[in-house]
Amino acid sequence: MEENRKQKTLAYYKKNAESFTAGTQKIDFSKTQEMFLKYLPEKAKILDFGCGVGRDTKYFLEKGNEVDATDGSPEMCRIASEYTGVPVKQMYFEELSAIEEYDGIWACSSILHLPKNELTDVMRKMISALKPSGTIYTSFKYGIFEGERGERYFTDFTEETLAQYLKQFTELELKEYWVTADIRPGREDEKWLNVILNKG
Repeated sequence: MEENRKQKTLAYYKKNAESFTAGTQKIDFSKTQEMFLKYLPEKAKILDFGCGVGRDTKYFLEKGNEVDATDGSPEMCRIASEYTGVPVKQMYFEELSAIEEYDGIWACSSILHLPKNELTDVMRKMISALKPSGTIYTSFKYGIFEGERGERYFTDFTEETLAQYLKQFTELELKEYWVTADIRPGREDEKWLNVILNKG
């Protein structure tokens, strides 16, 4: 079941690579990117975890940071590598094995494709991959839905359900959360929950 769900998600990104690139690559996301960067040292080492088409990797590189970019989709890796000029590693979330390597992990609209049991395992890997006092940014669609939506799996959160979920990660402190509208044209009615977490 898990493998089938993953393959369906990857198939979606393969089929929609061109439209996904057009819809996300050039969008100004700097307000959120800067909220994340303010928690990091200068010339930080960042993992762009599920980098999609490379928009955020490119931004962080241009700000003088060192960025490791990964994505599960071979198509996304190719597009992101061409766009950013750096190699992008094809890797599934559960394959993360780094230990205390990153000042920050940026998981924008990416780990939301995991069911909660898998998300929990991946969150623990992310915590291990962070340096002491490292920071995670991640985002989820706003709501209480869990399941398949439009060929992809989603785990949604509200402020309340996220706070409850995070109680199991005693190493993490919730620094900030905020709700935003989708910035893609025609998607303004969709809401996102943005989260910044700090490893204590």
